[in-house]
Amino acid sequence: MTNGDPVIVERRVAASPERVFAYFADSAKWTAWQGTEAEIELRPGGIWRVNVTGDGFASGQVVEVVPNRRVVFTWGWEKNSPVLPGSSTVTIDLFPDGDGTTIRLTHSDLPPDQMDLHRAGWSHYGSRLAAVVEGRDPGPNAPGGEE
Repeated sequence: MTNGDPVIVERRVAASPERVFAYFADSAKWTAWQGTEAEIELRPGGIWRVNVTGDGFASGQVVEVVPNRRVVFTWGWEKNSPVLPGSSTVTIDLFPDGDGTTIRLTHSDLPPDQMDLHRAGWSHYGSRLAAVVEGRDPGPNAPGGEE
């Protein structure tokens, strides 16, 4: 069972959409803000797989890519989760905002009991992404500081 309302997390960063987009387009740059390892083929039908905290992979498939504007991929945990790979969708939109960018992450099709957990996770990783693209130390990888 999924909830009709998506999880939406927005954050403004002091960096251009082109700079922000680069952190979604490359596995090494992705792991600078989220995860310990990643395999990302940023093209429709490509692989999207990230070991988020070092103890398990979230995976899915890239659905849509609009350079410097939007990335859409399916999402789910490969083990021990009610959110299976491909069962939910993450949409990341980048909007120019003065001398920066507003990032809007929308995670849809989550089971109701998973929404708060994923909202907290995306909020945490949004803060890490902002720090990385702005040239600051992002702090601990895992929410709550666990690695």
